[in-house]
Amino acid sequence: MAFSKFLDPKCDLTFKRIFGTEKNKNILIHFLNDILEFHGESAIQEVEFLSTIMNPEIASDKQSIVDVLCKDSHGNRYIAEMQVARDKGFEKRAQLYAAKAYSRQSGNYIDFKKVFFIAISNCTLFPKEVEYISTHNIRDIKTNGHYLKDFQFVFIELPKFAKSKVEHLETVVERWCFFFKYAEETTDEDLRKIAKQEPIIKLAYDELDKSGWTEKDLVAYEERILDFQKEAAILEQKLDDATEKGKKEGREQGIKIGEERGIQIGTQQGKIEGKIEGKIEGKIEGKIEGKIEVAKKSLKAGMSIDIIAEITGLSESEIKKLQT
Repeated sequence: MAFSKFLDPKCDLTFKRIFGTEKNKNILIHFLNDILEFHGESAIQEVEFLSTIMNPEIASDKQSIVDVLCKDSHGNRYIAEMQVARDKGFEKRAQLYAAKAYSRQSGNYIDFKKVFFIAISNCTLFPKEVEYISTHNIRDIKTNGHYLKDFQFVFIELPKFAKSKVEHLETVVERWCFFFKYAEETTDEDLRKIAKQEPIIKLAYDELDKSGWTEKDLVAYEERILDFQKEAAILEQKLDDATEKGKKEGREQGIKIGEERGIQIGTQQGKIEGKIEGKIEGKIEGKIEGKIEVAKKSLKAGMSIDIIAEITGLSESEIKKLQT
């Protein structure tokens, strides 16, 4: 990839710089209205930033801090969260954050306002049939009626967003998704096209321009990116180790099953061979006993030994033994 003058908006430092500061409050308001499709009287006009620490007792834990938390003039709460790395429990954490933001409201619970959770994820969260942007709320399972209205979740799964050319973008939501996914690769020509359609997104790009960052801030950004890469490498190694362990255990189990199966087959084969040998031996013994019985009767009838030997196939010496 060619050298880019733009930083990655998916990093928590850049994300908070764009959406989590008083200076850029207007960018956040436009983003919320665009993603939630608020227009006219329902559009957000003003927001107040709130503490992003969800669990004060464990504030040192990064998992207890959201990226952006604010409320509008009506008291509705909005959480905007950037999810970069794979996190098996992210969907549950999203619900926990929303519940905490809801319960932190003061006054009579009857007057509690809505909570909107918006997540931009750099990894796939839901099955492939779920589109790249999906909205989730509480509905009755039979009527699909929306009666419990205080929680709404919006997830944007960037890997599912397929449009990679500016000229293919049709809506403001698509332009925001392009911004998050391809900001580092955006050319000046691309930016001019985007700015013509959505000037507010141009302001978001301006915040990513490296020329506007101090050396100290750039160092902090680079260190954060290295942390992400390190975490990703550790996760990948764990996956490789788990895969190799699974293969090894699978081979060992296969050998064990093969050995057990071999013993079973061998035992069964032994039984079959024993039956066959027994049948053969039984037949042979039966034939000999039959010949002996014929020889005994022939001797009683006065037949000569040589004739009896010819009839039965017994030797003359064997026949003579029967005379005693």
